[in-house]
Amino acid sequence: ADTAAGAIASAMTAKRLLLLTDVAGVLDADGKLIQKMDAKQARKLIEDGTIQGGMIPKIETCLNAVDDGVDAAVIIDGRVPHALLLELFTEHGAGTLIEAN
Repeated sequence: ADTAAGAIASAMTAKRLLLLTDVAGVLDADGKLIQKMDAKQARKLIEDGTIQGGMIPKIETCLNAVDDGVDAAVIIDGRVPHALLLELFTEHGAGTLIEAN
């Protein structure tokens, strides 16, 4: 589903790709939420093993989307009430924002 959403966002040259999951977003080595990163940082975190498991395909989908012209991709905790609204209408967002380099 994430891959399909990413492909659709890329085909539409969407402003933002939103992926909902069951975690807060991308976590650093200390387990703290990374609120914002660029594509280069995301690739480095995969390489060094900080990002692992089921988060890797989500990040790869986000990277493909931003590489294809989507302005940004966001991984959001879908368990949080109103997470989409928080992401779209607040300064701090509600997950991890990934932008092109």
